[in-house]
Amino acid sequence: MKTCPKCQTQLEDDVMFCTACGTQFGAPNPAPNNPNYNAYPPQYGAPMYDPYDHTSEFDPKDISDNKVIAMLVYLMGWIGIIIALIGSGSSPYVAFHVRQALKFQVVNALMLICTLLLFWTFIVPIAYGIITIVLFVIRIICFFQICSGKAKEPAIIRNLNFLK
Repeated sequence: MKTCPKCQTQLEDDVMFCTACGTQFGAPNPAPNNPNYNAYPPQYGAPMYDPYDHTSEFDPKDISDNKVIAMLVYLMGWIGIIIALIGSGSSPYVAFHVRQALKFQVVNALMLICTLLLFWTFIVPIAYGIITIVLFVIRIICFFQICSGKAKEPAIIRNLNFLK
């Protein structure tokens, strides 16, 4: 007979899982100080690790001190980026958001160049308008994430691997 180390239930020797608590026998225990480790399986509603959320990498004081400056980069475009670079000092939180906003600006500039070169195709200017609206909505989402003190990579833009 086996005894479950977690709940002390008596079990048969050939079982691989505890019938009372679900503990697996014979499997190595994951390191509890690993940030990617989730103690509960996702079906039990425990929070999942989000690889695009970098909030824990920044000091909470840095976030609270520079939240307003970080908001400017999404609200004001190039001017906001310049103001943030001048006004933030050496804040890693603002630098993260400046990199994300620069991705938005580069994508916007590339789309504008393509639209100007292919304006006669009729479909490219329409696609430019739609993509511009989508990027605007994502920038608003980023703004509200900064309001709540988050540092998450924006959707769509996160897949662009420049300015890491």
